[in-house]
Amino acid sequence: MTLHTSWVASANDPKHPFPLNNLPYGVFSTDTLDPRCGVAIGDMILDCQRAEEAGLISLSDEPLFDVPFWNEVMEEGPELWAALRERLTQILAEGAPDRERAEPLLVAQADAEMHLPFLVAEYTDFYAGKHHAVNVGTMFRGAENALPPNWLHIPIGYNGRASSVVVSGTPVRRPWGQLKAPDAEVPEFAPCRRFDLELEMGAIVGQPSEGPVTVDEADEMIFGYVLLNDWSARDIQAWEYQPLGPFQAKATATSISPWIVTKAALAPFRCDTPPREKELLPHLKDTGPMLYDIDLAVTLAPAGKKATEIARTNYNEMYFSAAQQLAHHSTSGCPMTPGDLLGSGTISGAEKHQRGSLLELSWGGKEPITLDTGDERAFLLDGDTLTLTGAAHGEGYTIGFGTCSGTILEALADPYARS
Repeated sequence: MTLHTSWVASANDPKHPFPLNNLPYGVFSTDTLDPRCGVAIGDMILDCQRAEEAGLISLSDEPLFDVPFWNEVMEEGPELWAALRERLTQILAEGAPDRERAEPLLVAQADAEMHLPFLVAEYTDFYAGKHHAVNVGTMFRGAENALPPNWLHIPIGYNGRASSVVVSGTPVRRPWGQLKAPDAEVPEFAPCRRFDLELEMGAIVGQPSEGPVTVDEADEMIFGYVLLNDWSARDIQAWEYQPLGPFQAKATATSISPWIVTKAALAPFRCDTPPREKELLPHLKDTGPMLYDIDLAVTLAPAGKKATEIARTNYNEMYFSAAQQLAHHSTSGCPMTPGDLLGSGTISGAEKHQRGSLLELSWGGKEPITLDTGDERAFLLDGDTLTLTGAAHGEGYTIGFGTCSGTILEALADPYARS
């Protein structure tokens, strides 16, 4: 597929993340506009609320864009999703007869503040990147026992906190928690000393389920994708995770990018999951390409200093696709809800520069990395800004996600102090 041209000139730059081929969905506000749904096109945002009020978008008997989140659209289902994309393409395409009506409804992204693009119903994080799982397992259990026996058969996951999902740009405060040194008899309660990032993709569930769904059905339920950083307190996790897994170590914050890139926009970049050592049980087998070829990168900028790229990998490194993760999630009869967010798990590749966490990059803190500024990092320091980027590359165009960033604030002096 080649670039589709738009009358919004900036959208026609082959390197711009938001061409007409993309049309990602977000929620924005300005000094004069309350939060509302919008569609990115080049450097601009089409105000969907005003477009619907003006009759440019009319796809339902009831308003879709009178609320500042995309859940209403999700709940309408794939047929409306396709109709909306088609209508937006008609409005914004080069030579569109509606240009004169639509142009006053554009807002410059530079003048907009971005908000969470949807109401997060539930959040589930997976552990489905093989290179990451092998690296972490090797560090803690040795190479021979790196993967637990179930890992090759199911996408392992845990239920996280929807309430701590935040939009890109939201500062993240270093958490307090119970920490225990290996030679200590009892733990201490102190600020996290091994704070980390996890480079992930997030899949957004757009349709409900009432029982088990197939992988194909799960794929149809997915509305779109975002970049996701699942901030992790490694030292808190080391003490708490046995026997039930992550809890407070993962509850501080999960940052997501502000733009939902739809499955339709990513369709040209579908690819297969990697070859398998063990055959999957029938209910988890996919029937075609359901993963995506999306380049991903992470930069780290110390306070007041320039950023250094510390990792570069690709979403195609995942061992299980989001559709397989969603299908597995439903096997118990667990109801899925529009607005559910599924974190892919840390995305790492085979090479050191492809590792999606500092835990791996510094090999548990034993091999600190050196930034372009000369600073060293084993884990994150206060003032550090982490930025995730992602893009799929077509013939003369780019499908981008924007950025997913967060700056670490120092821990509270006393988390139980009451004024």
